[in-house]
Amino acid sequence: MSAKTPAVILGGTGYVAGELLRLTLAHPRLALAAIASDSQPGEPVARAFPHLATACGDLRYVSVEQAGDIAAKAPRAAVLAAAPHGVSDLLIDSILKKAEAAGADPAVVDISADYRYADLAEYERVYRHAHGAPARARQFTCAVPEHLERSPTPHVAHPGCFATATLLATVPLLKLGLADGPVFVSAVTGSTGAGRSPIAGTHHPQRHSDLYSYNALTHRHAAEVRALARAASGRDLRLAFVPHSGPFARGIHATVQAKLSKPLATAGAIAALRDFYAGKPFVRVLDEPPRVKDVVASNYAHLSAAADGDTIVVMSVVDNLVKGAAGGAMQWMNRLLGFGETDGLTAPAPGWT
Repeated sequence: MSAKTPAVILGGTGYVAGELLRLTLAHPRLALAAIASDSQPGEPVARAFPHLATACGDLRYVSVEQAGDIAAKAPRAAVLAAAPHGVSDLLIDSILKKAEAAGADPAVVDISADYRYADLAEYERVYRHAHGAPARARQFTCAVPEHLERSPTPHVAHPGCFATATLLATVPLLKLGLADGPVFVSAVTGSTGAGRSPIAGTHHPQRHSDLYSYNALTHRHAAEVRALARAASGRDLRLAFVPHSGPFARGIHATVQAKLSKPLATAGAIAALRDFYAGKPFVRVLDEPPRVKDVVASNYAHLSAAADGDTIVVMSVVDNLVKGAAGGAMQWMNRLLGFGETDGLTAPAPGWT
């Protein structure tokens, strides 16, 4: 095997960064070169992620500037960005400028929303601020890995976790011509989806033993799903999206419902999904309804369907931190660097979490 490719992680103290760190440390083709945090440079990484202490050793955070210097030293490096929306655009732009000046060619996968939108006016409408590096945006493509075989751009933006779960269930309906009319989505996410800093309404003690919706029909991922569904299927999506906060830490369960364009029974619906995702190693189509516990902490998505001749329902479960963020990003990085798509990502879910 050739020498490992150096990897740099940005935004290094959040939950997604922790998953990127876990995946990178175990990756057979990547070598962690730096994990950056401007709020904690010089601090032990294990202090933020004690569950990774045995793997991290005495690893310490570096500044973003230092991380950029490290990325610029290698002819080819992996840059995995988990910085917040509205911050990631400028961080990535600065690192790429430094690398370009040094003649380096890093591959970047961003997990924030900053490079997901081909239409920056739509990004500004949804996130209510101007993009920090509009000229850089054209170098990024956003898609669920299963819906685009190869990125036409040198860098990739990974869709959001709700978007990933919803698109996996919805795009087959559109592309196969199974759905007629609007698509209704009810999706439940775990508390890690709200990030590491507790806020009212999303903090786990508030959610424990409870279930409630929020931002019904107005959630920011709805616009993202519409845009990516059209890019993947060539068809416009009429979407009604209602997210829910669930009483668990990890995972998303999305239920997608639509009127059928032609009569179909459950067996036919499941067979259509299986055919659509044939050869996609991280998507499994089941005969029975999928369960969150069967995918938590893994990069696998489980789907199933039911149909009664008039209506189709597709159920989709993913881990919001892995398939919906760090794992999907690593899947894209594997492709950008010419590795095997499944490298470092085949660990099954632990179960009974």
